[in-house]
Amino acid sequence: MSFISLFQGYTLLLFFGLAMILITWFFARRKQTNTQVGFLVAGRKISWKLGAPSIAASWIWAPALFVSVQVSYEMGLPGLFWFIVPNIFALGIFALLAPKIRKMLPEGFTLPEWIKYRLGDEKVHKIYLFPFFFYQLMAVTVQLFAGGNLVSLLTGISLFEALLFLAVIALSYSLISGLRASITTDVIQLVTIFLGLIIIIPWVISAAGGIETVSAGLGGLNNNKDIFDPAVAFSFGIVTAIGLISGAISDQQYWQRSFAIKKKHLIKSFVLGAILFGIVPLALSTLGFIAASPAMDVSLPEGIDSSMIGVAAVAELLPGFALVFFTAMLLAGLCSTLDSGLCAGSSLYAIDWKKKTPLEQRVLEKERAGAELNARDLEIKEKLDRNTVYSARIAMVGLTVAGLLVATAVISIPDFGLDQLWWIFNTIAASVVVPTILSLYWNKLSAKGVFWGVITSFVIGVPLFVYGNILNDPVITVGASVFIILVSTLCCFFFQLSFPWKPKNGVIKFKA
Repeated sequence: MSFISLFQGYTLLLFFGLAMILITWFFARRKQTNTQVGFLVAGRKISWKLGAPSIAASWIWAPALFVSVQVSYEMGLPGLFWFIVPNIFALGIFALLAPKIRKMLPEGFTLPEWIKYRLGDEKVHKIYLFPFFFYQLMAVTVQLFAGGNLVSLLTGISLFEALLFLAVIALSYSLISGLRASITTDVIQLVTIFLGLIIIIPWVISAAGGIETVSAGLGGLNNNKDIFDPAVAFSFGIVTAIGLISGAISDQQYWQRSFAIKKKHLIKSFVLGAILFGIVPLALSTLGFIAASPAMDVSLPEGIDSSMIGVAAVAELLPGFALVFFTAMLLAGLCSTLDSGLCAGSSLYAIDWKKKTPLEQRVLEKERAGAELNARDLEIKEKLDRNTVYSARIAMVGLTVAGLLVATAVISIPDFGLDQLWWIFNTIAASVVVPTILSLYWNKLSAKGVFWGVITSFVIGVPLFVYGNILNDPVITVGASVFIILVSTLCCFFFQLSFPWKPKNGVIKFKA
């Protein structure tokens, strides 16, 4: 069963992909993207007018587009409350973190790079890379997982073929100009999303019978309108809040933008980005409430994840051409995070993983220290830039292939949904959230404290959380989430430095 013909589906994917490539080429052709600063952080010259929409769009991913509708449909207002509020806070907190790290590491690229210089420990740096790389892999996987299911459900295109199309689309324009391509297309994608909301949501409400239908479904299938219901707060709210906030702080996408946006524009960019983001799941939640209304008869085909209930509602109530536009809107949201994940992963590989020669490292440190480069230095720097950009592009290809393989594997697991996948990788991210914040604000943080906190979280907390998900036991999952935050905090304070760490002038300085 499909709602859009195969021809319409292929045409939509082709048109969407070509549009993103042409937009990237048009806006990037006059910009320098063949250097590591140009390719990885867009020259550090992004204004708030581009930064805020990019921040919002890159956070509008599968959970915002589908889980927001799912929790509204299943749990009603309390589910929506515990989804939206932590989401907005997770982005808003960067209004504090982004200016701080730019002050401490003005010429930085990644958060793990900051940890390397802050703690001076190669072992901890490598450990930190695992959750950061894993988060980008899962960001790619989740978008492909959700997008593949969406396209397959609506068009009848085979699931693997849909996954492949989406992966190739995002990879193709990301390879052109790196983060600049991501930010440029983010703005266009956010405009597409808001146009979709303005047109589709009121139309669906009207077709469903008006605001009375929405009101009738505010309690969801559980018929619960109490946003402060302690049962929902415990079983869903705590895990969601910890996961979302940890996910954002452990997501290189937002640290990368913290280094790319102009310093004076950081606070405005993240505050406005958080607000723009919040509008999207709030508006989409009406689809879940409509589907949950007793007056409606919205259902999903057998075997389709319940996160697609909003798509089913639109397909049930609106004509086919409206569904095509709605699908384009959802694809814009998914690809905005998919390309951001590729860019973030490529920066981690090119900066933190790829080895540099002693000469390249010396020239890099001279440049960061503001020292004048001689002819030989400039020659080395030119080669370093070429190698870094090449490595970043190779990483994008590798991450795309890995995401395809993982998404294909996840789809084959019975009774495993988007919400479970999202919770698990957010929990892994939680293992480094406390050390990350402390690294910026507490001068007694030690490498030993971070090491044991992260290792204990990985060895005990994460497996316990996965086990709780398998059993569907909220006590175990909540306990595991709290344990990860608690043990990483205790280890940091137990193994604290005897003497405060004091960088010169409060800023990491590189020797010339």
